[in-house]
Amino acid sequence: MLQEVNGVELWVETFGDPADPPVLLIGLHWPDELCAELTGRYVVRYDLRDTGRSAYVDPDAPAYDLRDLVDDAAGLIEQPAHVVGLGVGGFVAQLLALDHEVASLTLVSTRPVAPGPVDPDLEDHDHAVLGQLFGRPQPDWTDRDSVVDYMTGSARLLAGSKGFDEQDARTTAGRVFDRARKSPAAQRASHLGTTFAAIDCRPRWRERLPGITARTLVIHGDEDPFFPHQNGVALAAEIPHASLLTLPGIGQGLPRATWSTVVPALLSHTA
Repeated sequence: MLQEVNGVELWVETFGDPADPPVLLIGLHWPDELCAELTGRYVVRYDLRDTGRSAYVDPDAPAYDLRDLVDDAAGLIEQPAHVVGLGVGGFVAQLLALDHEVASLTLVSTRPVAPGPVDPDLEDHDHAVLGQLFGRPQPDWTDRDSVVDYMTGSARLLAGSKGFDEQDARTTAGRVFDRARKSPAAQRASHLGTTFAAIDCRPRWRERLPGITARTLVIHGDEDPFFPHQNGVALAAEIPHASLLTLPGIGQGLPRATWSTVVPALLSHTA
């Protein structure tokens, strides 16, 4: 359903009983089946601005910044929620934990600095993989089959040696295509998170990470070529008392192969 938050309309979906502990998922792609696995939790999933069915203006030239996205997330929860941020959604989650009260924080496949050049002590994107990822011909972003094929190829490049499931990748890409507006800009933003490269993410927040007081779990694949594992190690080291769950053979995200490990960890962390 559409919900007005922070002056914009966001598409919000929930799983479970509202009386259970709330878990807010921040990121681009959260499979229905994974949300349903989080039993005993009230799971809230939503489309970020300029993605999916949420408020859409121009993802290539957004008139908002990262802090607006943080305020969007804060407006979705009426009580301190367990917050899970995946990929670029981890930027929002870190700032949410710094600037608002949260019940706990989980950071998945993310890093402590915004898009752009990384700090000298952090491992940057695997440029060989990114060359393959972005060096391919772009799909016809208005054609479902073309987009599904392209995104399945992207999933294969980012998955790690044990994370790729072609059927899941095709299903996810199809669902994302179906829920997003059919303009090329909207499809790119919904599938790739391109808006994050265009918004103003300043000021830095890495130096503030020691101020996070929420219990924090960092989950990161040791074969992540986009935000390499060392970024997760840095997050776990710089957030007080954070724990690190390393996923062997896994790249970016939480493919089905990780659920038998990740779901119990999330349920324990959000208990």
